[in-house]
Amino acid sequence: MKAIVQDRYGSPDVLELREVDRPPVADHEVLVRVHAASVNARDWHLMRGDPYAARLVLGLGRPKVGIRGTDFAGRVVAAGRDVTRWSPGDEVFGEAEGAFAEYVAASEDVVEAKPAGTGFEEAAALPLAGNTALMGLRDQGRLEPGQRVLINGASGGVGTFAVQIAKALGAEVTAVCGAHNAELVRSLGADRVVDYAREDFALGGPRHDLVLDLVGNRSLADLRRALAPAGTLVLSGGGVSGGGSLFGPMGLLLKGRALSSFARHRLAVLTATPDGQNLAALRALVEEGLITPVIDRAYPLAEVPEAIRYLEVEHARAKVVITV
Repeated sequence: MKAIVQDRYGSPDVLELREVDRPPVADHEVLVRVHAASVNARDWHLMRGDPYAARLVLGLGRPKVGIRGTDFAGRVVAAGRDVTRWSPGDEVFGEAEGAFAEYVAASEDVVEAKPAGTGFEEAAALPLAGNTALMGLRDQGRLEPGQRVLINGASGGVGTFAVQIAKALGAEVTAVCGAHNAELVRSLGADRVVDYAREDFALGGPRHDLVLDLVGNRSLADLRRALAPAGTLVLSGGGVSGGGSLFGPMGLLLKGRALSSFARHRLAVLTATPDGQNLAALRALVEEGLITPVIDRAYPLAEVPEAIRYLEVEHARAKVVITV
């Protein structure tokens, strides 16, 4: 099969389209013929081994996992002997390492039926970004109807889902993004849009019950100034690509963890893990018309390096998908 492989850390130039063996299928896994995948900030972090401290987990000299990509949508072609939910021919989406390939093996509990009425590209845009938004707002943020939420990075892959999920949960949404993306986030339901180049959400303005930070470009003090006295700050900043760094956005997350026991505000650091029940919740939200995956651009599998370069340099809005 064809797959996007990397043998060393570096720029998108280290990614190569190669012929590799199909992945083996364990007893609890399904083999999926991938029809679409999507790009996340996680992909360029893994590609570059950035921040450097993360290499303690990712692999010191080279990445432990050689095939990039996480989100996928496609058709099941084989199922392990212990799999009970899926059969060959089922249309599914989910998360698994090595999704930038013609085939991916995934545990059955991180796979869900493709939402009815959606294409593979839309389904592939959902897993990591949608799950992050859902966990950040519902689980860590404990968002309730009528509350005010501010989303920093509202026009990105996670942000576009977060705006829609927050509205589905009954919240009043303030979206922070660039002026060129203001109309997009308004169309997704944002009640107020803050152009970060013209207005500082930390200075004056309304206070919020929840601040969801998806960028990691502001200090804890700035983010907390936007909170109501009993508000919650959820940190999930993926950062932006600005060259190698030791800690990158991890620095803010570590500070958040250290301060969480002492601050009068509630501080939470989000680690979104693949979850089949959350995928089912996302599928239901799509089928009910409450969220819609927004796709910026689509690239063929051979052009994954260009897709990641676009995500890094152009700060793509919404989701970038890969067709396979």
